[in-house]
Amino acid sequence: MSEQQRKLEIIRNWMTGRKLGGLYLQSAGSFAWATCGASSYINTATTNGLASLLITQDHQYLFTSNIEAPRLEKEQNLMAQDWEFHVTPWHASQTDLEQVSRGVKLVSDGPLSGALDVSADLARLRANLTPEEGKRFQELGKVCAKAMQAAIQKVRPGQTEYQIAASLAAETEAQGMQAIVNLIATDERIFSFRHPLPTGKKLEKYAMLILCGRKNGLICSLTRLVHFGPLSEDLKRKMEACAGVDAAIINSTRPGRSVGEIFDIIIKAYSDAGYPDEWRKHHQGGACGYEPREYLAVPGSLERVAVGQVYAWNPSITGYKSEDTMLVGETHKEVLTSIPGWPETVIDGIARPSILVL
Repeated sequence: MSEQQRKLEIIRNWMTGRKLGGLYLQSAGSFAWATCGASSYINTATTNGLASLLITQDHQYLFTSNIEAPRLEKEQNLMAQDWEFHVTPWHASQTDLEQVSRGVKLVSDGPLSGALDVSADLARLRANLTPEEGKRFQELGKVCAKAMQAAIQKVRPGQTEYQIAASLAAETEAQGMQAIVNLIATDERIFSFRHPLPTGKKLEKYAMLILCGRKNGLICSLTRLVHFGPLSEDLKRKMEACAGVDAAIINSTRPGRSVGEIFDIIIKAYSDAGYPDEWRKHHQGGACGYEPREYLAVPGSLERVAVGQVYAWNPSITGYKSEDTMLVGETHKEVLTSIPGWPETVIDGIARPSILVL
């Protein structure tokens, strides 16, 4: 059985369990998931692409315009996956969905008249990756790390955050990925904002680079920091504390454990490190897939960790952040975005990235 056949079997079994007649997929992430990595978008910032899918128990339909159809057929090879193309002139309204779904109980991954929005349920389903998706994640992690390393080696005092972001974007695109999240902060902005959109501020000593790189629909996340000159004792203390929190989270991400149990460990780790309230200031990460986080970890989460899932944890203490993407194995945890030669702190057998001091 091919990956595509297995993916459709997973979807149809999910539908059968809920007595559903059809699943309509609009979002770029869901489209990539159901097609094993195809791209329905041309605007990388859009939620929904320019093609959509309808999956029933005995058919699989693809709806798009005459502009997108040739690319989806010839470059994305979707006709070879046995999608039945319904192509509408770019200037006309798409009416085929209503015709082929008449009498079918529909649900969707977003707002659709007459259909229940099951986007939250689908996020959980997407997070349970196939072995092929796991292998693609491993390759994606390596190229994300390579792009980050290349970009951060070019960082110099006097550069603006815009210039640093441009370098990170260029290195990411050069690896065949898209930097769908590209956040840069320098100096005091690192202490002020957890999600720092780049500005014209010039770097003096301290820079943080955050990347979410997308390829074949999958998304890896990582953060790295560089400091020119010696670190202050306060920053060293925060870096070591955050590394300890991150190591505790990674060690606790084991098959069968609930995400809520992991969050209890997160809260305790922050308290043990001497920063009991820092977890309240930013989310801690969660399961990955076709969104940077398919769902976030929150207190009391009932989702359970499974073999083959990917998680990106990102604990932070004001002025410092630790973030990598990891693959859950039967007995081991593989950090997918580690950078060879990067300075690290090893805590309880887990190596966490330190600040690169130049």
